[in-house]
Amino acid sequence: MPFIADRLSRIKPSPTIAVSTKAAELKASGMDVIGLGAGEPDFDTPDHIKAAGKAAIDAGKTKYTAVPGVVELRKAICDKLKRDNDLDYTPDQIQVASGGKQSIYNLMMATVNPGDEVIIPAPYWVSYPDITLLAEGTPVPVDCPVSDNFKLTPEKLQAAITPKTKWLILNSPSNPTGAAYSRDEMKALTDVLMKPENSHVWVMTDDMYEHIVFDDFEFVTPAQVEPGLYDRTMTLNGVSKAYAMTGWRIGYAAGPADVIKAMNKVQSQSSTHATSVAQWAAVEALNGDHGFIAGNNEIFKGRRDLVVKMLNEAEGITCAMPEGAFYVYPSIEGCIGKSTPDGKTIETDEDFVTYLLESEGVAAVHGEAFGLSPYFRVSYATSNEALTEACTRIQRACAALK
Repeated sequence: MPFIADRLSRIKPSPTIAVSTKAAELKASGMDVIGLGAGEPDFDTPDHIKAAGKAAIDAGKTKYTAVPGVVELRKAICDKLKRDNDLDYTPDQIQVASGGKQSIYNLMMATVNPGDEVIIPAPYWVSYPDITLLAEGTPVPVDCPVSDNFKLTPEKLQAAITPKTKWLILNSPSNPTGAAYSRDEMKALTDVLMKPENSHVWVMTDDMYEHIVFDDFEFVTPAQVEPGLYDRTMTLNGVSKAYAMTGWRIGYAAGPADVIKAMNKVQSQSSTHATSVAQWAAVEALNGDHGFIAGNNEIFKGRRDLVVKMLNEAEGITCAMPEGAFYVYPSIEGCIGKSTPDGKTIETDEDFVTYLLESEGVAAVHGEAFGLSPYFRVSYATSNEALTEACTRIQRACAALK
């Protein structure tokens, strides 16, 4: 269609949102559907955070704010980064955006020129390549299979770097795999970036799942592990996941002041600023009581253990144990080439998730959407009852393949 901008031909709609939409449509039509596609906690926003949002409304804090966010929130973010990550930032090094996705978009639009390369370990969150493409950059996916625990190795990182490389994107714990880098693994990657010949490469770290880790795993972020990378690192995070605030849409970026200034220019011509009331709620999220996080994580851990066990009992599926987030990324290699009861061959992971949805009413996201097949992503951010039923249906669907 010639009227539509050519740049849109480079990208596709978010597959994760598409799965959730399809599941909602089928539910509305009367089908019994269990949705395992949504990447959001099923917990409600804690009461003290909701109260802060209500108080902001009552206090009339409903007007425009500064483009990078209210200074109280930017100070709270600085305090959080010092408290949790031993990183020193000032408010002029912080930008608040309407969710983590906008933080990434602002950063790529502010820094990427046509032809600049962005290294993206695969499997990756679905929006990394498409936002890169919208910024006229070149995504460089690097396969990180289960044999590497879904993590980028120093050797693969070095091999992917070229003179055109501008960014490396790291996401730990990962969406879609839940894999997280230990301190030693992170240091091995930062050692590569510290080589003189790689001094042109910056790192964007997406730490959105920082607080959702299990089994005494210690979260680390690149500039924390290697202070020499401080001036080449953009640390991105938000309140969506750990604080159960997905719909409040608050993400943030921390980094060199000149990059933040450029990102503010981008944001000033799009959303202007994040919602004022949500910003004040986020101040309370960062400064207030965090005791609920440990309790939520215990629930997530139990769900993780349940799902991994039941999926590994399904014929043709193998599922690794993740360190964090609330996803698993099982392999369906043992199902490829088999036939469904109605005679269709499972040739791809998209065929498999379509079969699950149509035969058993289980909605999940196919691995191709995340850049690594043949896998599919399951979000276990729902009740044990729903997860048990969903996994039972998946086992039944796998057993029916011939």
